[in-house]
Amino acid sequence: MRDFWKYLDSDPKICHGQLRFANTRIMVYQVLEALAEGATEQELLDSFPTLSREHLRAAIAFGAEAARDETFLPLSDKKAS
Repeated sequence: MRDFWKYLDSDPKICHGQLRFANTRIMVYQVLEALAEGATEQELLDSFPTLSREHLRAAIAFGAEAARDETFLPLSDKKAS
């Protein structure tokens, strides 16, 4: 998904500037965490009725982009235990 940014937004006046889905107060990290915990696409759509499948794909595309950009992930600060 190349145009994932049209589904995402950040405004310092809304949700403390957290990255959220455009025109909602649902933060992207909430969906990514739920997916990481094993939530299905349908469970997320049922839990967040204002989101579409495109929103969920935008969150995943954002995660992929963030993982590609090493400035998002200060791995040197995270040491394996």
